[in-house]
Amino acid sequence: MFSVKPMKPTFKCYLPPVQVHGHNTTQMCMLCFMSWEIVVNEVNFVRKCISAESSQDDLWGKLICTNFKVSFIPQDKFQLSHLLLGEHDIPLTCLEHVVTVNDTKGKKKVLGSNQKLKFNPTELILYCKDLRIIRFCFDEAGPESAKKVCLAIAHYSHPADLHLLFGFEYQGRRYHESKDERLNGSVRRGGLQTPIFDRRSEWDREIKRTGASEWRVCSINEFYNISSSLPEYIVVPVSLADQDLKQYSIFLTGNRLPLWCWNHRNGSALVRMASVCDPVQQRKIEQRIITAITKSHPQCSEVFTSDLDKCLPNIQDIQSSFVKIRQICVIDPFEESEERWLSSIENSRWLEYVRAFLKQASEIVYHLDGRNVSVILQEEEDRDLNCVVSSMVQLMVDPHYRSLVGFQGLVQKEWVMAGHRFLDRCNHLKKNDREEYPAAFEFTEAYLTVLSDSMWIPLFSTFLFSSPKQRAQYLMDFARNKAIPQGEDSVVFFPPVWDWSQQFSTKDQTLFNNPMYVGKGAACVLNGEVKSFRRTKKYGSVFRGASASLRHGLKGGEEALTRRGSLGAELKTDFSPMKYVVESPSERYFREWFSRPADQQGLLLPLLTPSHVALWKLYFLRWVPEACISKGGFITAYHKLSQLVDEIEMLQNHLRQYKAPTPSNTPLPSSKGTTADQRRMYFQAASPNDSPPEFLSSSFPFTPVGNLCRRSIHGTPISKFLNGARIWLSTETLANDSL
Repeated sequence: MFSVKPMKPTFKCYLPPVQVHGHNTTQMCMLCFMSWEIVVNEVNFVRKCISAESSQDDLWGKLICTNFKVSFIPQDKFQLSHLLLGEHDIPLTCLEHVVTVNDTKGKKKVLGSNQKLKFNPTELILYCKDLRIIRFCFDEAGPESAKKVCLAIAHYSHPADLHLLFGFEYQGRRYHESKDERLNGSVRRGGLQTPIFDRRSEWDREIKRTGASEWRVCSINEFYNISSSLPEYIVVPVSLADQDLKQYSIFLTGNRLPLWCWNHRNGSALVRMASVCDPVQQRKIEQRIITAITKSHPQCSEVFTSDLDKCLPNIQDIQSSFVKIRQICVIDPFEESEERWLSSIENSRWLEYVRAFLKQASEIVYHLDGRNVSVILQEEEDRDLNCVVSSMVQLMVDPHYRSLVGFQGLVQKEWVMAGHRFLDRCNHLKKNDREEYPAAFEFTEAYLTVLSDSMWIPLFSTFLFSSPKQRAQYLMDFARNKAIPQGEDSVVFFPPVWDWSQQFSTKDQTLFNNPMYVGKGAACVLNGEVKSFRRTKKYGSVFRGASASLRHGLKGGEEALTRRGSLGAELKTDFSPMKYVVESPSERYFREWFSRPADQQGLLLPLLTPSHVALWKLYFLRWVPEACISKGGFITAYHKLSQLVDEIEMLQNHLRQYKAPTPSNTPLPSSKGTTADQRRMYFQAASPNDSPPEFLSSSFPFTPVGNLCRRSIHGTPISKFLNGARIWLSTETLANDSL
């Protein structure tokens, strides 16, 4: 299939370079580092391997280990393409394995912290958590220097304590240096006004937004008196008294009380809870909780309980599957696995598990929206499967969570504050080794990939801890050690990842936004005019004109997982009335849903046949150059769409010159000062027939087009795409304002 020889995957940042003038290599290297970043060890004359066949196209330079990252500085080129990371940088927390090799002796060793190395390494192979494999050779380097830098990388990538991560030193000093900025009021809580859900007022707003009038914010867990893994403020039924909740918590795993997630406009609620650990009290406790949830429903409707431990694969199976899919996607050489690619993907069971979660979430949507009943998601510890399913359900039923800020709030609410074990799952301390609906989502695949990458940068508090209590304890100790005044908002001195300006420029963030998005209040082009979208109804369908065989999205395929009492047992391969004499309520619900007119701001349901569940190529295959499609993929569609929007805007400007202003052709209000509007930018087309730049590929902006061995192409940073293109802040500024 591929005629190109396999090449070693190499990192390509997706941010524009900072131009540095000067010819002194040492000075340029120092400019790569952030404030308070310390060089631990370094070695010169290192070769970074690019080609699997020969070394003629490899890069030569200096390999440096700091207390934050592994950095490679090429001799013939300097380019810093990230506000935090250079083009050839890897955060220490992103390293999975550090492997040293001695070719002459045929030895190989996986290094850990405080280990000894009895041979001089000729190669260093870094296996990264983001699926990169990076190889360095020490042909010309001093053997002792090479050994020391390898040991330093292994040691500093295995910190013994969380406080030893670079983020604690960096954010502490940064806090004191930004004092004047804070006094001027320029530091805002939560970056893009994303709710953190660590205070009562943010839960109150969520209750009001969803119309959950029979639910209240409870402060029973203040100072984490009840459960160490729950937030201090939780939402519970009005009919449940604090004293009752205290009694129930004793019998629940981890003392985790039921957590309200979301309310449907019909009154049904989505709730998640841990299992009752006392078999004697199980029926009694569960019945009391169900009774309280029933009372919170306007029609006192029944409650449906979904036991995810029985319906879905366990965490160990999911982890094993992910390891397999990762090995398949980073295998070297890539083309050798070509003949077994599809069967290997299938045998990993990864897509099967993804489909299982989608089906389970669809079942929950049916009960909430179709049956008008409240749903309890039950999992033994309520910290893994519940996070996934509750998030999927809310993305399907509530368009608010498909906006950028709404999605970030959803991650905060259902993952960060609900106590998902990020510290353990991300393995920061090395304790263990374990395109649908394009107009409905404001964010893009690039945003989701960047969000995933941010888990390996320990400068933000969002994905650094395993529970709200752990976060509070570490940040309290951190504030005390750094002489930060008591009562200071932790968001100020250790910010969340949602403040994207700390990593990306305003231009770079344009690739987070879907130009096809049709959201509440979002600008869209209709009949040659830019208008704002207004919802006419809250819930509806998303597909129009789908073929009969695909309209229901559930044609073909057998159940790979046996799930007790799940929708998968009811949904057959076809909903055709000719095939079934009696149609079940769930079958009727899905058939009617897929036959309704499209509403991008309404209910969304996934297509669930095996053929519709595909591998997330932008994430899994972005480091494999052979898998990149030149002039294809999302970025090409993005570019074409932006050209079309700009062409319409230019024509509209011409029309304005020939008629007086009217309410229908008046430009939208200025976006200056409005964060959401400032982020809606478009690339201007030079002419309608412009073709996309040659360096665009299906993995843009993460990998280059063509082979990584071509020395003239070191990657495809966003700046190469943005330079020479005018970017407009809003429709009002099209004529006179550009960046």
